[in-house]
Amino acid sequence: MKNDKVLIFDTTLRDGEQAPGATMSPEEKLEIAFSLERLGVDIIEAGFPVSSKGDFDSVANVARHIKNSYVCGLARCITKDIDAVIESVRPAKHKRIHIFLATSKIHLQHKLKKSQDEIVSMAVDAVKYARKRMDNIEFSPEDASRTEKEFLYRILEAVIKAGATTVNIPDTVGYSTPHEYGTVIAGICMNVPNIGKAVISTHCHDDLGLAVANSLAGVQNGARQVECTINGIGERAGNASMEEIVMGLQTRSDFYGLTTNIKTKEFYRISRMVSKATGFIVPPNKAIIGANAFRHESGIHQDGILKERRTYEIMNPEDVGVPSHEGLVLGKHSGRHAFRDRLKGLGIELPEVDLDKAFARFKDLADKKKEIYDEDLVAIVEDQGHLAHVAFSLVDLISTSGTNIAPQVVVTIAHKGKKQTQKSTGDGPVDACYKAIESVTKLKADLLDYGIKAVTQGKDALGEVTIKVAIEGETVIGRGASTDIIEASAKAYINAINKFVAQKNLKK
Repeated sequence: MKNDKVLIFDTTLRDGEQAPGATMSPEEKLEIAFSLERLGVDIIEAGFPVSSKGDFDSVANVARHIKNSYVCGLARCITKDIDAVIESVRPAKHKRIHIFLATSKIHLQHKLKKSQDEIVSMAVDAVKYARKRMDNIEFSPEDASRTEKEFLYRILEAVIKAGATTVNIPDTVGYSTPHEYGTVIAGICMNVPNIGKAVISTHCHDDLGLAVANSLAGVQNGARQVECTINGIGERAGNASMEEIVMGLQTRSDFYGLTTNIKTKEFYRISRMVSKATGFIVPPNKAIIGANAFRHESGIHQDGILKERRTYEIMNPEDVGVPSHEGLVLGKHSGRHAFRDRLKGLGIELPEVDLDKAFARFKDLADKKKEIYDEDLVAIVEDQGHLAHVAFSLVDLISTSGTNIAPQVVVTIAHKGKKQTQKSTGDGPVDACYKAIESVTKLKADLLDYGIKAVTQGKDALGEVTIKVAIEGETVIGRGASTDIIEASAKAYINAINKFVAQKNLKK
């Protein structure tokens, strides 16, 4: 029987989070895991349990809640690592362990200082140990693309014999080229006698910008699992981008003849979610989900699109969940039914209580804007999710500034049922605002990064501020959205403080 299904192994919560500055809270990880499950991801690599108690707890939390996707944890060929994974994924309905060990000559000589025989023995012992307690085992020879071919074939045969059901071939440092990587996969298919008992997987990094191309070359030569991340986030230059791989297979099904279980209309929404959680802004020219991916400014292109979209678009924006601006226009006179209907069209369904809150925020925004775009609605709902269980909330903000006037801000913040007002000045309105908030919350936050972008179009566009701050040695990302940039900045700062407070309470 023809094997035409490619499994999607998402490592956004593990390898993706290893990108400097991409740390996510347990709540954000679970929210993303739910979205990955809804997306149709086959395997979710939820973390590296032995690395910290926080990572262990996050993996266990995902394992308790995810029902359809496999939940996977990473382990070195060390007994304590394997024990930590097995214990953390125990609650999962479907579970997997991912064991790795470096195999390239440069790693053996300089990092591990072991012989090839010792490496094979370590790998086999680890797989056998794990197999006694779990059936679904993946093994990765780290830096496989730079490993001597005969040794690679040898260790793969040995771990499959020991019980590995998936063998992953990492291009760990993004060194390989598509032809070269495809040849590695083809060589494994031809030279590992028992390869038919395991699924071959790809795991490619983007150091030379070839992660997606290498992954697709691997699939073309026999791999039937792809390891990837949302938005391509990951260590250094990142991992292979899931949305690019999946849409490559779907759009060029005539060439690959392969399918996945992915519900592609979820891509736009989960891309925004991961971007917000990590603070990594998606470049406008990013394939599939970038802001410019389906926009046309050239007159020749516009003419072609108006006559026949296929002249300059090889995919429909709707197929990846990019909001369409056609249809019912929402504004301040729109009712709750129209609001709910538009959300449903965007794939968003909220419980009545949350719907009421989101509708109230929509009405507030509609009083400030002539027309509400789909991106505004997505921002409202996403921001709504960050309002639950807050320690501090912004009640009112008055900002005064000018060319020859010292910036002055007055903020009113609610905390435990009480309101407190504070006035402050600063180098600019944002600085003054943050000093006022700091006086109320009694928490000192050092601003590490500040970014702002327009969520929608027009002069009255909703602005989204993303900040990264350090509070008591902890790095926290905060977000806020408003048509007023100072207000959005204040919301982002308070959001970061609330996250810090929540994380601190969890550790008690």
